[in-house]
Amino acid sequence: MQQVLALIEKNKQEYAQLPLFNFMQNKSINPRQRLAWAPCAAHFIMNFGELNKYFLRAEPTTDPIQALINKHTYEDDHHWLWFLEDLKNLELDKSLKFTEALKFLWSEETKSSRWLNYQLYRYTSQATPIQKTIVIEVTEATGNIMFSTAAEIGKEIKEITRKPCKYFADFHLNVETGHITSTSGIEQVLQDIQLSEETRQEAFALVENLFTVFTQFTNELLVYAETHKIEQELKAK
Repeated sequence: MQQVLALIEKNKQEYAQLPLFNFMQNKSINPRQRLAWAPCAAHFIMNFGELNKYFLRAEPTTDPIQALINKHTYEDDHHWLWFLEDLKNLELDKSLKFTEALKFLWSEETKSSRWLNYQLYRYTSQATPIQKTIVIEVTEATGNIMFSTAAEIGKEIKEITRKPCKYFADFHLNVETGHITSTSGIEQVLQDIQLSEETRQEAFALVENLFTVFTQFTNELLVYAETHKIEQELKAK
């Protein structure tokens, strides 16, 4: 299992080099514009709670790793509420007719967001606790890069508007320390797990496939942010 965790870390460092994060760090761009991709991510973010409730969580359980996964899901299944609050505060809460909102959520612009959800459901449905752990670790690894970058933008926005963000902020980043491997004692337990060659190769493939769909999703966010200009500037409240 130690080799699987090392592969996740390697892919995380490569993921951190994606163009979206350079865009988000460019302070010559309006901070709201650097988060303009948020509506494009809505399908993934709003489904993330259900991934935790209905696919990762399995109760009751006698498996110690599944028990830790269950605890993790209760910490991660409500973050979408902060996302909705930030959309309002960032004035990205565009008014749409219900049919228009549905068309947007299932449009070509947001297809990678939907595909990411479907792949996460695919890989966690009927998965073993070890497989679920891999999904969580990859999700947390990509989330750590995204939220550490977004939190810096959130600080800029707070300085201008005097209104704090929650989802795009240290507030969220601080609770995204929820790697299963960050739980006391579990990292050594996971690293000590001996996988058969077949299981190890399957785990490697899972890691690579997950990073592929997260990369597609992240690249889609950049396209959206670059093609949907925000006209009004942030103003102090």
